[in-house]
Amino acid sequence: MMRSVAPGESIQRALDEAGPGARIVLAEGVYAESVWIRHSGVTLTGAGLGRTVLVPGDGVPPDVPSLHDATADVVSGVTVYGQAVSDVRVEGLTVRGFSGAGVYAHSVDRVTLHEVAAEDNGVWGVYLRESTACRVTGCRARGSQYGGAALSFCPLSDHLVAGNETHDNAFGVFIDNSSGVRAVRNTCHGNAIGMMLLNQVYDGEPDGGVTDCLIAGNDLHGNGLASGAEPDGLGAAGPPISGVGLALIGTHRVVVVDNHIHDNHPSGESVMGAAFVMSSSQGWGGDDALDNHVSWNRVHGNTPLDYLLGVDLERQHFAANTADKGDPSDARGWRL
Repeated sequence: MMRSVAPGESIQRALDEAGPGARIVLAEGVYAESVWIRHSGVTLTGAGLGRTVLVPGDGVPPDVPSLHDATADVVSGVTVYGQAVSDVRVEGLTVRGFSGAGVYAHSVDRVTLHEVAAEDNGVWGVYLRESTACRVTGCRARGSQYGGAALSFCPLSDHLVAGNETHDNAFGVFIDNSSGVRAVRNTCHGNAIGMMLLNQVYDGEPDGGVTDCLIAGNDLHGNGLASGAEPDGLGAAGPPISGVGLALIGTHRVVVVDNHIHDNHPSGESVMGAAFVMSSSQGWGGDDALDNHVSWNRVHGNTPLDYLLGVDLERQHFAANTADKGDPSDARGWRL
């Protein structure tokens, strides 16, 4: 069933009345409400980025699940959550100014976000958690306290994060204890860290790990914001980070190829001392970085270092990477 909605009409009412398999088409304009997609097979389509805009209003669906690890008064723009929900697509709209996430999906099988702009949302831009076959393509995310685009505790499946632009977030793209992710052709700039893959175990969370991912063809530059330095500030829950393009922390079997990591300069304290960092997370309940393949990457013009490899080099494969300065300076597969 297809339903059309115009500004001033309720998106939530259309979703609830149409039920599973519905296509909800939003006309150009501003809609002051948050919405909850709780049925399978739903497509929510706007008129395009900046043309259909969702902003906070009085319309909050009753009993909508709260954003994970947030208080009940935190409101997300679009929530996709429900028992056995699958095959949901959100596309062609801007979600702006919510106190939670722009788009929050939890426990969904096959969720796609395409050409969605998440702007100035309080916690996350796009946050997909404990879901399978996630697709985030052609999206834009800026101005979030934590990740612009994040996959968190998403189990090994065919995930795709492609062709997105993220800036002015703590983490541009955050692959948090998620596996099977292909992150390709993204542009991450003006964040504290452009892209981070983190294997770390948390009390009360599902099993973690980051394995079998592909990081290819990304442009990670100009990431110089400072996060983790101020209570309730940018990236407040994490350690101080600034000036990092790409970090692999405790990852296994991740392929990093043909990325351009350049002109990243810290503006504050950082626990990561280079634009490209590989390290263990064993001290945080994770693991050593093992069996990663890093090839044909260009890492130049960064401070204080282009790369810092705090891992067992014999358990990684490096080939044909170029940089200006790094540690160790004689690492095999790096040409200075």
